[in-house]
Amino acid sequence: MSESVPHTSIGLGDLPLKARCYCGATEIVASTVPASVSYCHCIDCRRITGAPVAALAAFASDRVAITGPEKSAKVQGTDFGRTFCADCGSPIAFRGDYAPGQVFLHISLFDDAVRLVPTLHSYESRRLPWLHIADATERHETSSRAALNSALEQGRV
Repeated sequence: MSESVPHTSIGLGDLPLKARCYCGATEIVASTVPASVSYCHCIDCRRITGAPVAALAAFASDRVAITGPEKSAKVQGTDFGRTFCADCGSPIAFRGDYAPGQVFLHISLFDDAVRLVPTLHSYESRRLPWLHIADATERHETSSRAALNSALEQGRV
């Protein structure tokens, strides 16, 4: 059995991790396990995904290859940008100025998404009151940037 890391059931022997957008025009290959996998309840992530919560995996940017047509969007006054498949509009990636060298990918794009298990909730204070995810994961009332930075400092990326 391959060695696995605490926040995912994907082991180092399972690399690379492959993903794609809805239409298949944009493909993603990650050559490392994610530093973290988390839910985000913020309004921006909900609006981008069209879902009541987003689930994202953080990777070192230099260990992820994204090929295919992409469009970028950055909302004025924010410190982050997002990319989408230019053909089908699927949300692909999120990059924040607060985490240089990192890329956050929507776990639903991955072929093996079932094994990318979230270990924390960001913006729990903005969770829709009718959404109940019964888990024992760490919950942050606002951003989980501190937890991500801790993962980065521990060399998990």
